[in-house]
Amino acid sequence: MPNSKASFGRDLRLLKPAEFKQVFQKSRRSSDRNFTVLFLANGKTHARLGTAIAKKILKRAVDRNLVKRIVRESFRLRQQELAGLDFVVLCGRGVKLDNKQQLRDSLELHWKRATQTEPADRS
Repeated sequence: MPNSKASFGRDLRLLKPAEFKQVFQKSRRSSDRNFTVLFLANGKTHARLGTAIAKKILKRAVDRNLVKRIVRESFRLRQQELAGLDFVVLCGRGVKLDNKQQLRDSLELHWKRATQTEPADRS
């Protein structure tokens, strides 16, 4: 059953190039072979997500879209815990698409690192 608080509306996305630029310039970073997650306190009561999945790393659009779906779903389920942060997720060169659970586990680790790294007064 869908939870109305676990939606992924426009207000939960990084949409403008300036928003992405700010995260790229001032962020903290969490990396592994699957993903690099950049995160930055946003001063808001909710978290926002942007993805930057390069064609250079995943050639096929279907693969890039699969990764973006996995990232969005993981973020959607954890967004309450991530409140007050902006995220940009980049795909790593060593990403393996045959094990989707490994990708989800990797993202869970990055979300946990981000919430433990940032100070409690993010909002």
